[in-house]
Amino acid sequence: MKKSSAPFKEPRKTTGTTGRFGEDCAAKHLAQQGYTILERNFRLRIGEVDIIARDGEYLVFIEVKTRRSQQFGSPFEAVDIRKQQQIMHVASAYIRGRDIPVRFDVVAVYLHGQDVQVEILQNAFEGST
Repeated sequence: MKKSSAPFKEPRKTTGTTGRFGEDCAAKHLAQQGYTILERNFRLRIGEVDIIARDGEYLVFIEVKTRRSQQFGSPFEAVDIRKQQQIMHVASAYIRGRDIPVRFDVVAVYLHGQDVQVEILQNAFEGST
């Protein structure tokens, strides 16, 4: 698991704003780690994937979870089987007909006062795309 922390400017505390801010932090961190961001908030009728990126030979489908506390569990726990299946369906549609190695990562973004901590859990779940 890869981690980093950096200062940030606190957004207004709405769920949507916090989520978008977390996705921005995640995308920046992923790029710093060598990922190439291909898509953000990729939506189909069957669901949405926060970030689609390349990491080496892998096409990576990434779910981002942002938390100010762990009161409701860790961000990684929030990606339940239903969400995993939704991401896998979108991934399957995205790569339709292409033989490419795929990986599913989850990025946790923790907001602590003026600091942000980002953790990447690579290969967080197995897909059958």
